[in-house]
Amino acid sequence: MLRLGLHDLHTALGGKMVPFAGYEMPVQYPAGVLKEHLHTRTAAGLFDVSHMGQVLLRPRGTLREAALAFEALMPVDVLGLAVGRQRYGLFTDATGGVLDDLMFANRGDHFLVVVNAGCKVADIAHMKAMLAGACDVVPVLNRGLLALQGPLAEAVLERLVSGAAAMRFMDVAYLDWGGVELWVSRSGYTGEDGYEISVPDAALQGFAEALLAEPEVMPIGLGARDSLRLEAGLCLYGHDLDPTTSPVEAGLTWALQKARRAGGEREGGYPGSDRVMQELAHGPARLRVGLRPEGRAPMREGTLLFAGDEAVGAIASGGFGPSVQAPIAMGYVAAPFAKTGTELMAELRGKRLPVTVCGMPFHPTTYKR
Repeated sequence: MLRLGLHDLHTALGGKMVPFAGYEMPVQYPAGVLKEHLHTRTAAGLFDVSHMGQVLLRPRGTLREAALAFEALMPVDVLGLAVGRQRYGLFTDATGGVLDDLMFANRGDHFLVVVNAGCKVADIAHMKAMLAGACDVVPVLNRGLLALQGPLAEAVLERLVSGAAAMRFMDVAYLDWGGVELWVSRSGYTGEDGYEISVPDAALQGFAEALLAEPEVMPIGLGARDSLRLEAGLCLYGHDLDPTTSPVEAGLTWALQKARRAGGEREGGYPGSDRVMQELAHGPARLRVGLRPEGRAPMREGTLLFAGDEAVGAIASGGFGPSVQAPIAMGYVAAPFAKTGTELMAELRGKRLPVTVCGMPFHPTTYKR
């Protein structure tokens, strides 16, 4: 197991450490998952996400050439991303399946890419192989990554770092904290307004302690991070997304800009584009949907879903939603059963229990547009 740079701080705060994506990570602190979740929804929660992969793409020629090369790896418009802005992306394979989902930012003369911890070794190798002529692929090995999330995150960060409040959702900026250069994006994985902040290792503990010293801020572990993203209807790679899943099946068509679709100025050309464009035109065989189980029992990943005696899908992520005070889940169902309001049955411990297809997110998002 690898250790985070803030490992000792997490244990000093009472963090319960568990294995996750090759790292020892805090799953919760003494307040517990429920209180951590609700605190993030009402105030500000601090997450250590330094296990994620941060990667710089430095053009060997022009930024345009680098953008077009990077764009060839995914069904997303890279060329059209403005300087100082960030976008969600997906690497696809030759079958149109998702290799990883990621965030990337245009920083004027290069791109910053943030990938999932469990995929970062493969992602970096993939980018080095596919972008060799266009970019130097440079893993960032000397910075940690913190996420400050919640409705009071703006007030807290602006108090310490001038310029944070002026940022909009998906803006990126270089901001200064006492002479330390922070790489800040206004984004996150909770459905709340907030920031992700890349901090040099030498300043990471000091900056984390400065945030935790603010009265609105509580440390938050993996348990609440998972329940927060589930309420927001956000995918977790390896559960809701994997190489068997296409972006269209996953309901991520909002991330596939017009320029890359059929008839767009740069349509197709990425791995698996034939399948993705076929599904965009005619619909996929299955779809990711929100699910509301009846009663109070959470339904977990792998729970089978039935229409009558026919198995029509399975749950990919599930648990209890503290903000909505009910069990919630996401899963994949055959397209004819994906309509909101469709009633299905889930097989839970040998019993069939009712579950209803519903819209997402389960809890309203509060991004600052």
